[in-house]
Amino acid sequence: MRHSTRALVDPFIVMDVMEQARAAEEAGRHVIHMEVGQPGTGAPLAARRQLTEEMEAGSLGYTVALGRPDLRAGIAALYGEWYDLDLNPSRVVLTAGASGAFLLAFTALFDARARVGLGEPCYPSYRQILTALSLEPVGLQTHPETRYQPTPAHLDDTLDGLIVASPANPTGTMLFEPELRALSDACTSRRISLISDEIYHGLQYEGRAVSALEVTDDVYVINSFSKYFSMTGWRLGWMVVPPDHVRIIERLAQNMFICPPHAAQIAAIGALTPDGRAELDRHRDTYAINRQILLNGLAEAGLGTSAPADGAFYIYADVSAYTDDARAFAEQILAEAGVAVTPGLDFDKSRGAGTLRFSYARSTADIEEGVARLIAFMDGR
Repeated sequence: MRHSTRALVDPFIVMDVMEQARAAEEAGRHVIHMEVGQPGTGAPLAARRQLTEEMEAGSLGYTVALGRPDLRAGIAALYGEWYDLDLNPSRVVLTAGASGAFLLAFTALFDARARVGLGEPCYPSYRQILTALSLEPVGLQTHPETRYQPTPAHLDDTLDGLIVASPANPTGTMLFEPELRALSDACTSRRISLISDEIYHGLQYEGRAVSALEVTDDVYVINSFSKYFSMTGWRLGWMVVPPDHVRIIERLAQNMFICPPHAAQIAAIGALTPDGRAELDRHRDTYAINRQILLNGLAEAGLGTSAPADGAFYIYADVSAYTDDARAFAEQILAEAGVAVTPGLDFDKSRGAGTLRFSYARSTADIEEGVARLIAFMDGR
């Protein structure tokens, strides 16, 4: 059977690493997981209790396409708490994970062959989703002096869109108010549609995370219950769109998804409660401890960090002194040290062969053990 050229996207390398780690565990190895970008904890107790109560009360049918109004109101209230913004809940759109939000955003904003800028290194699925929608991803090479974030100097009149992420994956770097405002103004002057990926908000260690909504309403902001809210497998995200785009998104969502998962929406209501938030904040305290352990351990192992890791739960390490094949190096670390890590080729095709991404989202005991193994591995080279 024939297939479309749009289907010819690259694999998500971290998923291949996860499979290699699973096979090693199945063969009896004990593996420390520093490859996967998900919390080592599950949904907060308040979320699970909320779902149990509603499941006992009745069946969970479709919700409206934009999601439950009570959850949309709860998310809008979060913007008041985190950013002092008075956000109209009607602008909040619940989605089938942040991935569903990207599909809706890219479809709503761009026609086929539109050119969308990505600050590299970046989350690889941006590139692949754009390609699958017959859009052209345009890599914008960023550097340490701009904290691996794009700047107005990266933009030109050939771009139709720009995706920024703060805190970013894989670097953990953040855009603060002056940088976000400058990018927003540059996008407005060039008629470039701005999309701000904020799925790691709530997980920051060096200053407050700033939402693009604090500098402009002419933006699509995308977030998720996967990271801070510790609900990866529930597949629930959201986005905030300009008022005149709500109906555009609603029509697309009705036809593409019908509605987001109802069970996940109920659990998310529980996650937003004071009890749920208190548990999640304790998780963040654990990540802060893990972050310092990993930063210290990588330095002792001789693996230099290439970005300041302001937020999220990643450290992007420069290993170019040891290899020009990060994928093979990651396989060697897994085979000899029993630590799964992600090669940078996922995030930066031109420079990623000399980098690795380490996640510190697991338990502190796991991070301590992983660091000890990495130090021993590097000492043995």
